[in-house]
Amino acid sequence: MGGLAVILAGGLGKRLRPITERIPKPMIEVAGKPILQWQVEFLSQNGINKFIFLVGYKAEVIERYFNDGSEMGVEILYSREKEPLGTAGALKNAEHLIKEEKFLMLNGDIITNLNPSPLLQAVEDNAFMVAIASVPLPSPYGILEIEDDIVIGFKEKPQIPGIWINAGIYAMRKEIIEMCPTKGDIEKTVFPILAEQKRIRVVKYEDVVWKSIDSHKDIDEATKLIEKINNS
Repeated sequence: MGGLAVILAGGLGKRLRPITERIPKPMIEVAGKPILQWQVEFLSQNGINKFIFLVGYKAEVIERYFNDGSEMGVEILYSREKEPLGTAGALKNAEHLIKEEKFLMLNGDIITNLNPSPLLQAVEDNAFMVAIASVPLPSPYGILEIEDDIVIGFKEKPQIPGIWINAGIYAMRKEIIEMCPTKGDIEKTVFPILAEQKRIRVVKYEDVVWKSIDSHKDIDEATKLIEKINNS
């Protein structure tokens, strides 16, 4: 039996203009394919066969490209926003489409190869409403390796050990939708409440490919990461 992934695909992507003046951010091509296509292909290889795209800005571009998902061997449904609702509001707006008791939710601007199964397993325990994927913080800068004030090597944007960031990929129990406001971000409205209740589990991923596409430079870096995934 397959699973469900809800993908947040309604953002404006202002920092990626002028590209996002004609297409929504998740449709930006990386290594010849839209980010969303990479996500669907990878997740379907990991047992996800149903997708709900939470769309808004230039939704028709996404709908025209993917249609019902049958050409990719999956089912794709759409939940449209008439106005920006935030991540919590977008999920609340899609409540009528979500039948599964647990599901994945992820940002539509991420390239990764992390295995979602441990996330879904974490919310099998009723004590946890959410499981958050976490990856080591990548340094935004290249690092110098120095001995006795002499450079002996270079590390290009290494991961910083011991510091973990939110990877923007979650497993959730369906009951969380009842807590979501009709407008607002889930990270600001619901997660703090659940954190106080100790109902959020973290799943740490090391040695995985993960990249959020937030700038033009990120597109080039993600292309290199796709090559790494394909060659692994």
